[in-house]
Amino acid sequence: MSTTDASPGPVATAEHGSDGRPGSSSRRRNLAGVAFTLPGVVLLLLFLAGPFLMALGLSFTSERLASPLPTRFVGLDNYVATFTSASFRKALGNNIWFTAIVVPVQTAMALGLAILVNQRLRGVKVYRAIYFSPVVVVMTVAATVWLLLYSPDRGLLNGILSFISFGTLQSDWLQSETMALPSIMIMSIWQGVGFQMIIILAGLQEISGDLYEAAAIDGATPWQRFSFITIPQLRNPLIFVGTVTMILSFRLFDQVWVMTRGAPLGNTNVMMLEMVNVGFEQQQIARGSAIAVIFFLIVLTLTLIQRRFLKEEVN
Repeated sequence: MSTTDASPGPVATAEHGSDGRPGSSSRRRNLAGVAFTLPGVVLLLLFLAGPFLMALGLSFTSERLASPLPTRFVGLDNYVATFTSASFRKALGNNIWFTAIVVPVQTAMALGLAILVNQRLRGVKVYRAIYFSPVVVVMTVAATVWLLLYSPDRGLLNGILSFISFGTLQSDWLQSETMALPSIMIMSIWQGVGFQMIIILAGLQEISGDLYEAAAIDGATPWQRFSFITIPQLRNPLIFVGTVTMILSFRLFDQVWVMTRGAPLGNTNVMMLEMVNVGFEQQQIARGSAIAVIFFLIVLTLTLIQRRFLKEEVN
């Protein structure tokens, strides 16, 4: 009498049917994923892709606000007018200057604060809350507070300068051609450094303590441990922080609108303010749309650069 091993036939499961195709459970999960994703996709299309495509279309026309003239296609005229405008070039230059100063200074300060509040100190959570608290303040409120601090007559800063210099040092901070933009930089760094600090702090807490212990055993100095362990391990958080800060720097608007409106002599004018002035104050909505498209392309370029750096790190 002989026995033969019977090989089991295909067994239908909740994941796959007998023919190997996805079963009902898998289809339900796929449908659930689509259902959860759909609202976000719809919102992105309505409030991001849709307005951008409308702005792109308007930027090639002669559209004006409240104008009886018919809209006509003008090609690249709005872009040519924008780039040849002295006001726009100055606004773009102010954005670049603002970014070149704020990004490295704010990132360095955030790194220093993150290292400070990462120590095992008594009451360190209180210090974290103090340093982070300006972030939760609405920008217009923060700008209004600093507008009072910068007041030439009753401002706290001029009061301190006058006291320590016996009345010889005072400044009209926001009306000075040389100090207006740096004053906004100081206020912006104060308001935003806490956010970057939290991101870097999270990165610091992910670094294994074994690396520092091994380096200390090998005789590495604190500076060497910082240079060869801390900074390389924080590469991705620092790239993220730098990119977000650059994007926010180009989006600079609220504090300028509240504190200076671009004065004095356009020395604090920036791209977002220029877009509002051209599109609504001058009622040239087509040129304002061209500025919006240029701004979008700048932000997109910065995002692609960030993705390139992060991709190289993963590879």
